[in-house]
Amino acid sequence: MAQLFFTQQLARFTSVPQVASAACELRAGLEDAFAINPLLRGYVLDDQGRLRANVTIFIDGRRCRDPARLDDPLLPDSQVYVLQALSGG
Repeated sequence: MAQLFFTQQLARFTSVPQVASAACELRAGLEDAFAINPLLRGYVLDDQGRLRANVTIFIDGRRCRDPARLDDPLLPDSQVYVLQALSGG
């Protein structure tokens, strides 16, 4: 099963599960995480269902291809990291 990890930046706002998912695509894997914690959806996706501008996802070390479709394939041993970008001055 693919493993989805949410970094600690998101933990400041809500519980961030580590999720094992049998999903074959990124969006379905994210939906598994949102089923565990529905509040997480609003921190990761915008109201159009696209990845928020301040969130980045890496799948097996590669950045997600399309932040709107989120249709990157997941392999049974994929590791998915969901990161909230940090900014500051």
